[in-house]
Amino acid sequence: MGLLSGIFMGVIFGVSLMAGWQHMMRRRSTKRIAKAADMKILGSLSRDDLKKLCGDNFPEWISFPVYEQVKWLNKLLSKMWPFVADAAELVIRESVEPLLEEYRPPGITSLKFSKLSLGSVAPKIEGIRVQSLKQGQITMDIDLRWGGDPSIILAVEAALVASIPIQLKDLQVFTVVRVIFQLAEEIPCISAVVVALLAEPEPKILYTLKAVGGSLTAVPGLSDMIDDTVKTIVNDMLKWPHRIVVPIGGIPFDLSELELKPQGKLTLTVVKANSLKNMEMIGKSDPYAVVHIRPLFKFKTKTIENNLNPDWDEKFELIVEDRETQAVIIEVFDKDIGQDKQLGIAKLPLIDLQAEASKEVVLPLLASLNTLKVKDKKDRGTVTIKVHYHEFNKEEQLIALEEEKRILEERKRLKEEGVLGSTMEALDGAASLVGSGVGMVGTGVGMVGTGLGAVGSGLSKAGRFMGRTLTGQSSHARKSSSSSTPVNSVQENDGAKPL
Repeated sequence: MGLLSGIFMGVIFGVSLMAGWQHMMRRRSTKRIAKAADMKILGSLSRDDLKKLCGDNFPEWISFPVYEQVKWLNKLLSKMWPFVADAAELVIRESVEPLLEEYRPPGITSLKFSKLSLGSVAPKIEGIRVQSLKQGQITMDIDLRWGGDPSIILAVEAALVASIPIQLKDLQVFTVVRVIFQLAEEIPCISAVVVALLAEPEPKILYTLKAVGGSLTAVPGLSDMIDDTVKTIVNDMLKWPHRIVVPIGGIPFDLSELELKPQGKLTLTVVKANSLKNMEMIGKSDPYAVVHIRPLFKFKTKTIENNLNPDWDEKFELIVEDRETQAVIIEVFDKDIGQDKQLGIAKLPLIDLQAEASKEVVLPLLASLNTLKVKDKKDRGTVTIKVHYHEFNKEEQLIALEEEKRILEERKRLKEEGVLGSTMEALDGAASLVGSGVGMVGTGVGMVGTGLGAVGSGLSKAGRFMGRTLTGQSSHARKSSSSSTPVNSVQENDGAKPL
């Protein structure tokens, strides 16, 4: 009896064990199939879908496996950071301070660093993509993240206000840096380096402003002024297709091959605006429009008083440097005592235009181009423009470059003589003053900017930082790097003038 019961229990135990094993294997198989299906779905997701799942700050190698992780480089950078930071601080002070002076808004009389320290936390490189897009060049895209502990204090001066120390706190940088090495057959085998920030993904520089021993309210709109200045410098100097070109090693090389060149000319007519928002307590707004492709080269229409449906019908010519990435911006303001108020802003991507074809466009005016920050959803009216894009041939491109060099030299002379301060100050009467010193440029091609020159004073420091003192620059490079912002020429367009 005991033998039979033992055999029975053994059979039951064995069958149960086999059933349990089979159930476990079936469950594992089901999980694997489900996981494989999930991975297939993830593999089919686009970059935008991944952004929704992971947020904007996900590493590039997640969606683009061609980005290689470089943990060893991060370890090396952490060890070298105290020395790199000291050298970088010198480069930043020498190259960025002229930009702050060049781009400072009209309400500020001086904008400089009073303290600059990059701290002890090194940036982190999430991934690197190396490719060869053009013969004789190596292109490296570096996915850079930095949430460091820098100590940066700006000394801000305004009219009738003593210097206010403004501290930039909680600085975070998320961007992809494009570095292009121009190869050479002589040691050190690199004749020049091109540095820029890729436009996609959008570069992010996040920070908070705090007044040290004072108040941000001492200068109305100071916080917005600094934010706009930082954004303008990034977009107008560093954001691709704009770039900084640094010659290295003293190897003769024509830097014009690496510089951003004018592609064409946009003839823009600001026709009218309709149903503008009234910003006045008594009467109506006095609107005028400001148009630009690059923030430094702005044109302004005449002001039409007491009218919410103004007809300007004024024509301007703007230089296009990269039709695929650039856009024309139209801002409408209300002329007022003190600071003018923005009535709305509109944007037209140039990639939507066809060469040698005229087009009339009606654009809705927005409170801001950054729709995420817009709280006021009310209708602000529309602006009507006519556009005609002309593609330059080689001869016209050379004429534009020569005219640019002439205007750059003239503008440098005016600054040295104290006639011209910041380019951003060239408003109304200041624009006429600049124009009288430069003269007329009939075709408007002189407004081209290479995006190079404002860092000219810092190039030798940058070269030292990279291990080489800058020598052997071509004559074209020396001329084009004297200043980043050509003098705007006055055009007699029924009273219209550049800003």
